Amino acid sequence: MKIAILPGDGIGTEIVAEAIKVLQALDLSLTMETAPVGGAAYESHGHPLPESTLQLAKDADAILFGAVGDWKYDTLERSLRPEQAILGLRKHLGLFANFRPAICYEQLVNASSLKPELISGLDILIIRELTGDIYFGQPRGRRTATDGHFPGAEEAFDTMRYSRPEIERIAHVAFQAARTRKAAGSEGRVTSVDKANVLETFQFWKDVVTEVGQSYPDIALDHMYVDNAAMQLVKQPKRFDVVVTGNMFGDILSDEASMLTGSIGMLPSASLNSRNQGLYEPSHGSAPDIAGQGIANPLATILSAAMMLRFSLQQPEAAARIEKAVDTVLSQGLRTPDIYSAGTTKVSTREMGDAVVKALG
Repeated sequence: MKIAILPGDGIGTEIVAEAIKVLQALDLSLTMETAPVGGAAYESHGHPLPESTLQLAKDADAILFGAVGDWKYDTLERSLRPEQAILGLRKHLGLFANFRPAICYEQLVNASSLKPELISGLDILIIRELTGDIYFGQPRGRRTATDGHFPGAEEAFDTMRYSRPEIERIAHVAFQAARTRKAAGSEGRVTSVDKANVLETFQFWKDVVTEVGQSYPDIALDHMYVDNAAMQLVKQPKRFDVVVTGNMFGDILSDEASMLTGSIGMLPSASLNSRNQGLYEPSHGSAPDIAGQGIANPLATILSAAMMLRFSLQQPEAAARIEKAVDTVLSQGLRTPDIYSAGTTKVSTREMGDAVVKALG
C-alpha cells in the first residue's frame, strides 16, 4: 500500500507528522514517500505542483495531504499560487467526489456555538462535486477596455458549467452513500442543494439529480436552495443526512457545517476518483498565523488517515481502530486549544498525536 505524503505549508507539516505517527503504530504494510507541494514546492521547484510530485501522487494508492497557502504568495500570478496545487491534483487524478462528514462527538457538544440539543448526535455527510462548476469553467479571466489580462482591468469573469455525466456520477455517489448509511441506521435521505431559481446551471443540476433519484426508490430525495440550506444548517442541522451539491456551494456549506462540530480542526475529508484512489486531507487550511507553535489540532488529519484506510486501502478494521482511539482521547478530556474548555486538559499538537497512538493499544 503506497501512500504519497504531501505535507504542504503552514501547519500542514505538523499535523501530517502526527497522522504518520498514528499510521506507523498500526503495524500495517505501508510504504510512504514525501514530496513538496504548494508554497514549499514553489520555493524549491518554482511551481506549486512539480511534475515529480504529481507523478508520485499518480503512482500512489492514496495521498495524505496537509494544507497549502500563505499570505506571502498572494502577489504571485494565479497559476503559481500554492492553492493551484490542490486544484491540479483534483484535475489530473480525476478526484470528482469529495466526502466531508460533519460528526459532533458527544464529548464536544459544549464546544459548538449552537445549543447542545441542536447538535447532540449530529452526523451529516456532505458530498461536494469537485472538478466542475465555476472553479473549472471556461472561459475565465480579466479584460481591459480593449483586451487582455492586465493590471487595471475593467472587468473579470468566471463561467459556471456542468455536464450531464458530471452531475450523474456525483448523484450516484450520493445516493449510494445514503443507502450505505441507511443500512447502518440513518434516515436514508439525500438533500440536493442548488440555486435553480436563479441559475440555469442549477436548474439543470436539479433535473438530472431528480432523474438519477428514480433509480433509488428506497432513498428519499429533497431539493433545497443554497441560501435556505445555509440557514437550516444552523437552525436544525439534524434534519440533514446526505447533502450533495456543486463545487462552490459545497466548499462554503462544508466549512459552515464544520463549525457545528465545535472546530474545523475536527473535520476530515476524502476526495475520490472512479478507481477509489483518493486524496485525504483535513477540511481546514494552512493557518500560517499559528504555524510552528504546536497548537494546531491534528485530529482532522488523523481522521482523514482513517478514511484513507477505509476507502482506498481496504483496511476498515484499522480505520475503526483510529476512530475509536480519537473518541478515547476526547473522553480522557484531552484538548488542543481550538476545542479547549474549562475542566479539560490542554495539550499540544504532538501530545495529541501521542495520545491517539497510546489509545490504539
